[in-house]
Amino acid sequence: MRGAIAAEFLDGPEALVARAGVAGRTAFVVADAESGLVLESLHGNLGLPPASVVKALTALYALETLGAGYRFRTRLAATGSLQDGVLHGDLVLLGGGDPSLDTDDLARMVSQLAQVGVRGVQGRFLVDEGALPAVRSIDPAQAAQLAYSPAVSGIALNYNRVHFEWKQAGDGYSLTLEARARDYRPAVTVAKVVVESRATPVYGYSDTGGGDSWSVARAALGTEGARWLPVRRPGAYAGDVFRTLAEAQGITLPAAGIGAGATPADARVLVEHQSEPLQEILRDMLKWSNNLTAEMVGMTATATRNGRPASMRASAQVMSDWAAARYGMRGTRLIDHSGLGDASRMTPDDLVAALVQARAQEQLRPLLKEFTLRDAGGRPDANHPIRVDAKTGTLNFVSGLGGFMTGADGTDLAFAIFSADADQRAAHAGSEQEIPPGARNWNARAKSLQQKLIERWGALYCS
Repeated sequence: MRGAIAAEFLDGPEALVARAGVAGRTAFVVADAESGLVLESLHGNLGLPPASVVKALTALYALETLGAGYRFRTRLAATGSLQDGVLHGDLVLLGGGDPSLDTDDLARMVSQLAQVGVRGVQGRFLVDEGALPAVRSIDPAQAAQLAYSPAVSGIALNYNRVHFEWKQAGDGYSLTLEARARDYRPAVTVAKVVVESRATPVYGYSDTGGGDSWSVARAALGTEGARWLPVRRPGAYAGDVFRTLAEAQGITLPAAGIGAGATPADARVLVEHQSEPLQEILRDMLKWSNNLTAEMVGMTATATRNGRPASMRASAQVMSDWAAARYGMRGTRLIDHSGLGDASRMTPDDLVAALVQARAQEQLRPLLKEFTLRDAGGRPDANHPIRVDAKTGTLNFVSGLGGFMTGADGTDLAFAIFSADADQRAAHAGSEQEIPPGARNWNARAKSLQQKLIERWGALYCS
C-alpha cells in the first residue's frame, strides 16, 4: 500500500493539486511538528481566507489570556431592599460574556432568586449586555436567516438562536418560536414570524418594535419542519425568556429594559451562574465550530488584555497583533475570531509556525477534534494508519484544514491547507441561496485534495 501511494505521488504536489481540479488558489505547508522543519510547501506565504480554521488560533489566544480554568459569570444584581418578597429597587440580569448560557441555566437562576425570597420587583428589571460590544450579525454578508451568524453582545442565550417550527393546520400553519434547551422551551415573544404567499425570498427579516420580525414564503414550507433562526437582539431575548421563566415560578417582573452599562453602581449580587471551565467551552467550540462562542471568547480575551474593545473587528486586530508577536504570524490579518468573514487572511506558513509552538505547550491538540480519513469508497475509515487532529474550515468556495497528523511510525507533523475561489464567492455575493450552484462540488473536491495531501505526507515522511 505504501509503495502504491508513494508511486502515485512521485510527480510532486503541484501535479496532485492540478489533478484535484479545485478552481481558485490552493496553498499548504507541512512541517515536522517537533523541530518545525518545513518538509513541503506550496505558496506557503499566500494569504487566503482561513474560514473556521482560525478558531484554533482563537483558542490559543483565549487560553493564554484567560487560562484553561476561566469561568464566565452571569449575575443577578439588585438595588434597594427586600420587604415581604418585594424588591423595592431594580433587578439586573448582568451578562458576563458567557457564550454557553442557555434557557436551563436561566431557569436555575430564577429558582435561586426565588430561594432568596424575591417574588416581585417594584423598580425596574434591566438586562446589562455591555460587557462586550454589540454586533448585529457576525458577518452581515450572510443570508439573514442563517443561525450561525447571529448578533453578539455581552449576553447570549442558546447561542443567540430561536427554534422555529411549523406544522400545516387546515389551510394555514401552526407556528412556534421557542427558546429551546434540554429541559425548558418557553415561547418567545420578542421574535415573531408570519407566513406570506410568495415564492421568494424564502425568508424576510425586519427589526420592528424592538424585536425580530420574520416572514417565510408559504411555497417553501411543505407539510412540517423546523430550523434555528438567529437572534438580533440578545439582551431583549434573554430578558424576555427570563421574565417568562420567572412568571412560571411566581415571580412578577416588569418588562425588561436593555442597555450597556445599565447596572446601577450600588447593585449587589444576589445570584451568580458560572460556566464550565474555558477549556471545555473551547473543546465544544472546536468540535461544533460555533461562531458565536469564538467571537465572545475572543472579545473577552481582548477585554482582559486591553479593556473592552470598541468593536468585534477591533478585537480581531488585537488578536492579529498578538499572533504576530507571539508566533511570528505577520501574514495574518483577521476581521473576526470565528473565520466567518471572508476578508480575513492567513498564510499556511503562519499557522504551521503557531501549531509547532503550540504543540510544545501541549495545549491545543487535546482540544482538537479527530478528523477521520476516508477509504477508497468515501466511507470513514476508523482503521486508517494516519491519525489527524485538526480544525476544519468551510465557506462556500472556501475550504481549510489545519492541525496535526501522526503517521503509522509515530512521526508527528503539523500542517495547514487553504483553498479558495474568490471569483466564485464574488459571483454569488448577496445571494439568498445558502448553498449556491457548484459550491457542494467545489468543496467536495477541496476536501478530497486535503486527504490526498495528508496521505502523500504520510507516505513520504512517516514511513
